[in-house]
Amino acid sequence: MKKYGVLIMCISLLCSTHAVPEITLQQIKTNFKGDFCYVHARAGMVPDGTVIITTQPLILKGTDVFYGLEMLKSRDGGKTWGSFEKSKTMIRRKYDAEREYVISDSTPFYHKKSGKLLITGHSAVYLKNRLAPPPRPRHTLWSIFDFASGDWEVPRQLEMPDNELFFSYGAGCTQILELPDGDLLIPVYGASLDDVKSKRPGNTRVLKCSFDGKELKVKSFGAPLSVNVPRGLGEPSIAEFNGKYFLALRNDEKGYVASSDDGLNYKIIKELCFDDGKLSGNYNTQMHWLKGGGKLYLVYTRKDAKNGHVFRHRAPLYMAEFDPEKLCIIRSSEIIAVPERGARLGNFGCLQVNDNEAWIIAAEWMQTTAPDPSDYTRCMKYGSDNSIWIAKIRFTPEPAASHSL
Repeated sequence: MKKYGVLIMCISLLCSTHAVPEITLQQIKTNFKGDFCYVHARAGMVPDGTVIITTQPLILKGTDVFYGLEMLKSRDGGKTWGSFEKSKTMIRRKYDAEREYVISDSTPFYHKKSGKLLITGHSAVYLKNRLAPPPRPRHTLWSIFDFASGDWEVPRQLEMPDNELFFSYGAGCTQILELPDGDLLIPVYGASLDDVKSKRPGNTRVLKCSFDGKELKVKSFGAPLSVNVPRGLGEPSIAEFNGKYFLALRNDEKGYVASSDDGLNYKIIKELCFDDGKLSGNYNTQMHWLKGGGKLYLVYTRKDAKNGHVFRHRAPLYMAEFDPEKLCIIRSSEIIAVPERGARLGNFGCLQVNDNEAWIIAAEWMQTTAPDPSDYTRCMKYGSDNSIWIAKIRFTPEPAASHSL
């Protein structure tokens, strides 16, 4: 396997009252030229140590104009990486006579029961190389990796129970969860056809799906979650911890979290705050979950005093322990997992390697703030170059309980 150049750095972090995870940063250069940049870098790993990072080029002079999926592969657990490979199946395709689509915002996921590597995302529909005007459909797309060919199967559209109700629902930038019986909880977000036409805020639902290694099918779905803010709640990520389920939810003004007993229906929804009651400063950006050392963690971006030059304050990537009872993050546990270098990191992914190791994968998105978002040199002056970063996090195992006779 051809080795792809990487730079590995170790970060030493101090924290007052919490065991601090050990973070090793691995940098993968992308040979950024200025017209396109790689975005939406996320990874899936299978038990033999094969890891596949998926990412896709974005044209800088546009808004969310994506091209076909590309891959980086490792066969030694992420120590070395091959060169970028273009998928022959995850490409732009005809949607109708005038429009085309491509899978975007996708996340690989290893399904333990079937032994298959899945990927879920949604469709980005374009007209003349711009996002098609509404009412624009959005479909949840999925695929299975074919290890024989070294590529994904042609992506398929997840068949929904009601096409009008689920007119514009996608699993973009989400985390999904495998249940003990092999069923999947897949959070999706969007709006019904009526909601789109009426310009009502979008919402999030959780789908319960079966997967037999060949077909992904919706079995049931939960009630919608929303807030009365433009665009509502989106890009949901789900986690299970100590028998309860949690969602992290993007909103234009504030990040939200919610909890559930069954994983489908969520009774508690709360603005993301620190344990002192103050708002986290997260807004208009996705969040994802990690577990390690017997604790649940949230990875997020937030507004601080030093990152005003970054689009929507989407760097650095912070990580903090999540309190599952109070539904908040613990301020004293907060650390920087991926440093800020001028480019946004908000469209990232998390990979759970085992009980005490997890990764954060993030590509430096080289668009910047107005008035000229495509002026990537403003990102570069802080050091960014469209690198893909892997933060390999090792947690201190929870001490075994002692017993006295």
